[in-house]
Amino acid sequence: MFGIPLIEWIGYLASILIAISMFMKDIVKLRFINLVGSLLFAFYGFSIKAYPVAIINSIIVFINIYYLYKLYNKN
Repeated sequence: MFGIPLIEWIGYLASILIAISMFMKDIVKLRFINLVGSLLFAFYGFSIKAYPVAIINSIIVFINIYYLYKLYNKN
């Protein structure tokens, strides 16, 4: 689309999702949207062999999963 490779669109979408997550007042929405954005960024990073991008975003994915788990299992 528009001469831009699909992998770049994935990177743009990841950036947009992470930016949108920063506007969330609800911590669950913030963590979930950030999780999806970070997952896409990790995929993007591994795809273009940008391992620092891939690794840090993979770590962020696990951090978001951990805190979402804690939020849903408060009892």
